[in-house]
Amino acid sequence: MTICRSLITHCSEFFESWSGRVTWMLLCVALLLWTPSAASAKSKRHHAPRPEPELKILDVKVSPNPYAISSGSLQFSALVQLPKELNSASLLEVSSFITSPSKNSLRFLTTRTPLEPHAASTDGATPPRISVVLTWDGLDLKKIASGAGLYHFEVRAKLLANSENGPRTQMVAWPKRGTVEVK
Repeated sequence: MTICRSLITHCSEFFESWSGRVTWMLLCVALLLWTPSAASAKSKRHHAPRPEPELKILDVKVSPNPYAISSGSLQFSALVQLPKELNSASLLEVSSFITSPSKNSLRFLTTRTPLEPHAASTDGATPPRISVVLTWDGLDLKKIASGAGLYHFEVRAKLLANSENGPRTQMVAWPKRGTVEVK
């Protein structure tokens, strides 16, 4: 116990002196420089932007907008541009995810279209385009009529190739997002 008291007394006397304070300041500065700052620890590495995939959703049309559930079904018409070469892809899957403002009402629509092989164009002609239509009956996943409000949708497209364990994703297009008013 006396050893600890004498050590504490000696340290407090040292830090009360001018040279002790300078030593304390240098120690604090060294610790600040030694530890990485919060800004550098949380910063992300900036990568080059990803190139746009060859599979593209060129246009999405929603009709009718605004949509009344009593008027029938809502149609999402997507114009998809295929890549120059399919590379064993045999299916085009187009899907749409629809969510209500409260996120309580959801619906997932999907369709798969078989693709025929096409010759790669070397003369710079536009790649083939396919129009796909998804229909929504106004019901959510529980088959309950959706309420009025502004719904958000996201349309996605991907190329699939058949494999031993079923279809495998070969290429994914960037999604298209939008809103539709439901009355």
